[in-house]
Amino acid sequence: MTKNEKKNNIINFPKKKSKIEREVEAIVFAADEPLDLDTIEKRVGSTTNIKKILENLQKDYSERGINLIYKSNKWSFRTAIDLSKLMSLQKSTQKKLSKSTIETLSIIVYHQPVTRSEIESIRGVAFSSNTLEILLELDWVRPSGRKNVPGKPIQYSTTEKFLEHFNIEKLTDLPSVDELSSAGLIDDASIDSSIFGTSKFFKEQSLQKKDELYKDIDKAIKDSPKSEE
Repeated sequence: MTKNEKKNNIINFPKKKSKIEREVEAIVFAADEPLDLDTIEKRVGSTTNIKKILENLQKDYSERGINLIYKSNKWSFRTAIDLSKLMSLQKSTQKKLSKSTIETLSIIVYHQPVTRSEIESIRGVAFSSNTLEILLELDWVRPSGRKNVPGKPIQYSTTEKFLEHFNIEKLTDLPSVDELSSAGLIDDASIDSSIFGTSKFFKEQSLQKKDELYKDIDKAIKDSPKSEE
């Protein structure tokens, strides 16, 4: 017979929580730091039975994966002590990418395949080797052969994981300089538009310019005065 069963075999279901009990639970759960009783009472807007509600919640959570802890006169939810080792195995460190790393990634994305010296030339400043290591570790960037110039420097390109992470189907779906400018993400007055475009993008632009040039030539020929025969 389980704890929730009476002798008459009727299951004793947990009592439905009142609105104020749910509010106290939500406030403590969402807090970035342990809260004292006064703070909880102020946020709930009541001082009636708040301490009793916290003690009841503490009992309710005592056998769960998350426990309500009272320490140094403050309340907080914490992972159960016996599960702390399990959680440490799943813990991952999140880091914000530095400005240098973001700029390097952007240049690789829009210029690939590109060498380290080319990246530095575009950025106008040298960067530490750790910058590329971070991108390689994230598996957003990969070596993609060597450029056929003296020294045979390594070229870098983006990976499938990069596309997956940023939910991009193919590189040609990347926004152009005009689209970035329209979205207010860059100031096109101070940005060299040649930075924005993959190899295919550059090729398409080049072909488009040639087509426009040929059209202009054709138009000029048609509009030119005809010589008298």
